[in-house]
Amino acid sequence: IRIVARIKETTKGLDRNQLINDINNELIEEFNFNHEDFYFTGTFSLYNNLLQSLFESQIKTILSVFIIIFILFLFIFRSAAIALIAVLTNIIPSLIILGIMGLANIPLDIMTITIAAIAIGIGIDNAIHYISRFKNEVLKDGDYLSSMHRTHSSIGISMFYTAATVAIGFLVLILSHFIPSIYFGIFMAIAMLSSVIVNLTLLPRLIIIFKPKMNNRRLIK
Repeated sequence: IRIVARIKETTKGLDRNQLINDINNELIEEFNFNHEDFYFTGTFSLYNNLLQSLFESQIKTILSVFIIIFILFLFIFRSAAIALIAVLTNIIPSLIILGIMGLANIPLDIMTITIAAIAIGIGIDNAIHYISRFKNEVLKDGDYLSSMHRTHSSIGISMFYTAATVAIGFLVLILSHFIPSIYFGIFMAIAMLSSVIVNLTLLPRLIIIFKPKMNNRRLIK
């Protein structure tokens, strides 16, 4: 017997996985079916399976990304302290985005689940630019505070204007009639701005506080 049911995807508070589990339990407990007597299929079930696999892999993926980035920073900057400072700093933009989504009750789906990972990439890119310039500046006089001011007045300004321009470009998506595209545009703009703010405030502050040893090898000629 094939039973076809139609689900209203726009139902407020719809929990696809919970609905499937409830139907599954009802068939077993109330109608005395066995697990092997029935199965769910169709686009609703397939989409739910896709979302569940995304949720399960999200944390593992983010952790793997940060480990790989930490190793990459060790290779680039030859300093565990710098690598750790850069990685810890750039966790914040992802947490901001996920936190806003949680407070606004915006569900994770195919579009929104990618934003946290993209925010990590954006933040790491800014961190590499900033730290590379900072290393070259601190080699001039060994003064971390003066090096921060010189770095801000050079690469820092470029980072800010680039982030602002790209953020405005993503905000164009709010004119879309497709809700996931609107979310993507808004949160990508937030990712760009929060990333550059963190890398121009917290990152240099941590560098000044802990004063990690700077390699004598110049990264920017």
